[in-house]
Amino acid sequence: MILLSKILKQPIIAKKELVLELISYIDLTTLSESDTKESVLELVKKANKGFKGTHPAAICSYARFGNLVQENLTPPMQTVVVGMGFPSGLSTTEEKIIDAETIEKSGAQELDIVLNHTDYFENNYNKITTEIKKVKAALKGKHLKVILETGALKTAENVKKASKVACNAGADFIKTSTGKIPIGSTPEAVYEMCLVISDYYKKTGRRVGIKPSGGIRTFEDAALLHLIIKSTLGNDWLNPTLFRIGASSLYDNLIEKYKELS
Repeated sequence: MILLSKILKQPIIAKKELVLELISYIDLTTLSESDTKESVLELVKKANKGFKGTHPAAICSYARFGNLVQENLTPPMQTVVVGMGFPSGLSTTEEKIIDAETIEKSGAQELDIVLNHTDYFENNYNKITTEIKKVKAALKGKHLKVILETGALKTAENVKKASKVACNAGADFIKTSTGKIPIGSTPEAVYEMCLVISDYYKKTGRRVGIKPSGGIRTFEDAALLHLIIKSTLGNDWLNPTLFRIGASSLYDNLIEKYKELS
C-alpha cells in the first residue's frame, strides 16, 4: 500500500494530453436552484461542442431536467441526475425507490443519491444497506452513485466505514460530496475511498467507481486526484466508466490550461 504522503510528494507535470484526459472524466454539473431549461441547454451545448475532440463524460443535473438533457446530449456522453432528498439524503426509502423507478423509465443513465447520515451516525448500517439495494434494484441496471458527503463524516475511519457499506450494498460508484457544504472533496477522503475500493475488488472481483466532487476547480486539483487513483487503483480505473470528477468551473479552467501549454 502506497502512503498518501508519498503520493503527495510526486511531481505533477502539466501536459496537454493529461489536460484532455481530465476533461474526459468530468461530470459537467449544474445543481443550482436557479437552473432553467435555457441554462441547462446552454451547458449541454457546451458539452456537445467539446474541446479538441474531447467531451466531458456526462452532464449532471436535477432530475427534472434529466429528459431534457438526454434528448439534447450527444452520445456517448451520459445523463446523470441527483435523486430525491439531495443534498440532505433524508428522504424516505420509499421516496427514493419511487425516484429510482422514475429514473429507470427516463432517458437518464445514472442516479446519484446521498447516504443517510442520520442512519449512519446511529449505526443503522443494515438500514442503509437495504435502502441502497432497493434503489439499485429499482434502477434495473442503470448506474447508482452513492454520495458519502465525506466533509460531514469528518474522520478517516468514518469515510472508510461508509465506503465499505456503500460498496457492499451494490453501489456502482462512491462519490465524495454534494458540493453543498463547505468541505468538499479532499485528497485524504479520496485516498481512503480508493483503499476501500481496492480491497473490495480483491475480495469480490467487482470494480466500484469513484467520483470526487466538491471544490475541484483547477488543473492541479484534478491532476492530484488522477495521481491518487492511479497510485492506489491502477490504470484500470483511469477511464470514465470508473472515474468521474463532479465539477462545474473545472471544464473551462482545463481548457484555459491547455491553451497556456500550447
